[in-house]
Amino acid sequence: MKNKKAKVLAVVLFLLPFILTLASLSIGRFHIPPKDLGRTIIQAISPSAGPEVSAATRDILFRIRLPRLLLALMAGAALSVSGASLQALFKNPLVNEYILGISFGAAFGAALSLVFLGKNFPAQAAAFIFALGAVLAVLLISGRFESHTVSLLLTGVIVSAFFQALLSLVEFFASPYALQSLFFWLMGSLSLATWKDLSISLPVMAVGVAALILMRWRLNVLSLSEEEAKSMGVNVRREKLLVILLTSMITAAATAVAGVIGWIGLIVPHLVRMMVGADNRKVVPLSAALGASVLIIADDITRVAATFEIPIGILTSLIGIPFFIILLRRSGKVWL
Repeated sequence: MKNKKAKVLAVVLFLLPFILTLASLSIGRFHIPPKDLGRTIIQAISPSAGPEVSAATRDILFRIRLPRLLLALMAGAALSVSGASLQALFKNPLVNEYILGISFGAAFGAALSLVFLGKNFPAQAAAFIFALGAVLAVLLISGRFESHTVSLLLTGVIVSAFFQALLSLVEFFASPYALQSLFFWLMGSLSLATWKDLSISLPVMAVGVAALILMRWRLNVLSLSEEEAKSMGVNVRREKLLVILLTSMITAAATAVAGVIGWIGLIVPHLVRMMVGADNRKVVPLSAALGASVLIIADDITRVAATFEIPIGILTSLIGIPFFIILLRRSGKVWL
């Protein structure tokens, strides 16, 4: 009976992002009825099929809503898988892309590109370089790949503070126009998603998420002590470096396009563990599905909750902080 319920839950979680994406195409200030939505999609596939739909409906659907929903789907999956993988790797439920400085490193790299480098250096490349630099700095300063909780957290705080200071320098020297755009981007937003941006970031996130899902059984092995993992024939150092590289890659790709979106990578893996246990063979793929669903729902709320669009990073923080406190009270005894 338990196995049957687990399978049903897994199927529901995997189908949910696609159902939400389809439903969210109709949501917004400009309502698109399901009938028009279906016609528009059919005409995109076969232009001669059915009655003609308005150009406004077609542009809103394919140039605005579909790119941002695809970004929400992949960014939610990327941040959640990144959080779940890092928590398993360091055997610490508080570790995420923020704790290791990945997000602020990526934010600084992307901000540097947006403000000073422009088209000469892609924001995604700059975000990836500094995200990787941030996490390597954490590992080098902490002195080992299997750091204790306290040293890891303190080192992450130090590196994050360093990149926050560099980010403040970028803001100080930015022009007023660039500063306004940078502030809006740092609060997290999916509204500026374009097909050009997605053509770079989506493949990177898709490949990284798929690779971490394929490595999910190795994360179980890496959760053991180093001696036990080595006795099972695993090259611990190589596998850890690969996981760190992949999590940096997908976090940087998401941050470079969507800005800083907090708490998804911390909360979603906890929710999944509460539902299916701590087996990373289940936690990692289900975190991808649930993270995508959560970010799509959050994006829907930001678009309809007020007459103006609320930055999604603010919403995830406002909801995530009290929600995480509740999770700690309920499940903290199991993990901490």
